[in-house]
Amino acid sequence: MPESQSRPDLRALFLGFSSVGLSGFGGVLPFARRMLVEERRWMTAEEFNAQLGLCQFLPGPNVINLAVVVGKRYQGLYGAIVAPLGLLAGPLAIALLLALLYDVYGSLPVAQGMLRGIAAVGCGLLLAMAWRMGMAIKEKRWFLPFSVMVVGAIAGLRWPMPWVMLAGLILSGGVAYWRLGRK
Repeated sequence: MPESQSRPDLRALFLGFSSVGLSGFGGVLPFARRMLVEERRWMTAEEFNAQLGLCQFLPGPNVINLAVVVGKRYQGLYGAIVAPLGLLAGPLAIALLLALLYDVYGSLPVAQGMLRGIAAVGCGLLLAMAWRMGMAIKEKRWFLPFSVMVVGAIAGLRWPMPWVMLAGLILSGGVAYWRLGRK
């Protein structure tokens, strides 16, 4: 535990992870890191990286796994329950409220228009993220065709995602093996 911060109690775990859960849309991992490492100093950057590596290996969402691990670390079983509960309580309440509103008002033309706009924003965010991820690939000429093939197979041909993923794994592994053999 970092020296600068005391051991968080159950209330602090709940409120800390609640702030994370209500901070992000479509992914809260950057908010979790900021809260744990920079703001509350419950973990060092190295501890965060090590714990996140473990959480990525476990089944389930990484941030929820991280909340369980951090909660367990500081408050045992109760912390392992309270931290992910804090992470999920706010977003669950918002989703339930929106579901109730949709049930009542979802068929109105203005609501349908709003939903189409939200869907367009979601597509834009997904494309922007894909673009940024693609720009970070160093050897685009080898790996960009796989992205195009996956989009074509899933969106165009409507092939099942598990089979496309398996085929992509085999093909990209083969290309990587072939490239290593040439060096």
